[in-house]
Amino acid sequence: MFNNKVAIVTGASSGIGKETALRLGKGGASVALAARRIDRLEEVKKQIEALGGKALCIEADVSKRDDCKKIVEETVKAFGKIDILVNNAGIVDKHRPITRCDYDWWDEVVNIDLTSVFNITKEALRYMEPAHYGRIVNISSIGGVYGNSGAAYSASKAGVIGLSKNIAIQYAGEGITCNCVCPGPTPTELNTPDKIATFDEEFASKCNKGMNTDLPFADVSDQAAAICFFASDDARAITGQCLVVDQGWTL
Repeated sequence: MFNNKVAIVTGASSGIGKETALRLGKGGASVALAARRIDRLEEVKKQIEALGGKALCIEADVSKRDDCKKIVEETVKAFGKIDILVNNAGIVDKHRPITRCDYDWWDEVVNIDLTSVFNITKEALRYMEPAHYGRIVNISSIGGVYGNSGAAYSASKAGVIGLSKNIAIQYAGEGITCNCVCPGPTPTELNTPDKIATFDEEFASKCNKGMNTDLPFADVSDQAAAICFFASDDARAITGQCLVVDQGWTL
């Protein structure tokens, strides 16, 4: 499905990013793996190579503009082009409402979860645009659709949706698509019990009132399947769309 395609996956060292990278590699793509933990990336690279794929490890912090540029430039240097960009890197939501969200937390979340998507996509489009081909998949959240997360996280993830639609409008009909996957609760290293213990419990409880919390969680393979659909040519006529993957929690 992805033979001769080159993909970038940010946040590829674990969770949804790792599973997505493995699927792309298994499908024949050459995958640039970007994250802060190079040792973890090397393990993912070995797994992709064991599946018969090719991978490149790029140690990078997407909160830094220069690192976003580095990810793109090293990918092109190694593989010659960029066909697929999966903006998956992000930090966990702590369900802090606006009155308990301090300025530092706001800046950190917005910078990593929204501004990084702008920075790396802007760089990648420099190569996609002249090729008249690109599949951009941005990871938002049900928090970005329904606002049922912390103030900074909900705003950032809603911003990802708005940015994706804006990019889709610009490139509609030109071979470049831009879509969002919006995961619901999905077990990863970002939401282990010790991480959840740092959440604002009172506001999280309010956010959960409108959801069916008795349903099972989606898992990383569910999210990766949706991402890889948007990254494939089966979705070539789909752009500017958001796909919620949450086992029906928000119905």
